[in-house]
Amino acid sequence: MAIAKELTVGQVAMRAGVAVSALHFYEARGLIRSHRTAGNQRRYGRDVLRRVAIIRIAQEVGISLADIAAALDSLPEGRTPTRADWNLLSSAWRDDLDRRINQLKKLRDGLTDCIGCGCMSIDRCPLRNREDRLAKQGAGARRLLVKPAS
Repeated sequence: MAIAKELTVGQVAMRAGVAVSALHFYEARGLIRSHRTAGNQRRYGRDVLRRVAIIRIAQEVGISLADIAAALDSLPEGRTPTRADWNLLSSAWRDDLDRRINQLKKLRDGLTDCIGCGCMSIDRCPLRNREDRLAKQGAGARRLLVKPAS
């Protein structure tokens, strides 16, 4: 039995473990592509299976859809992403993930006493904002904000 070169939306959803609506969402955001048959039915190349896997993994670790889209745009169209492609994508995300992991560890370690607001009323807070120095940066949880990678 020959392997089909193209897959229906239902076949991709079943193989990738996502809802059909997720595929439509990914396609609307430009993360994956299909073409239409003469009967106006979507058909996907087999490469879309690996692309969906990359999207799901990246989302699971907190990569934004915008960053995922930019990474996938760097890949050649119509070709199944390779191990080398994955190494490029994942290494580009590593610094941001490390930064967020460190921030989460800092939050975890100070969580009992800190609500992140910069309040000065808790005298044992390790993140205390003496003399409200952070007020110049605006309202809200200044110490807990995730700063975007440069």
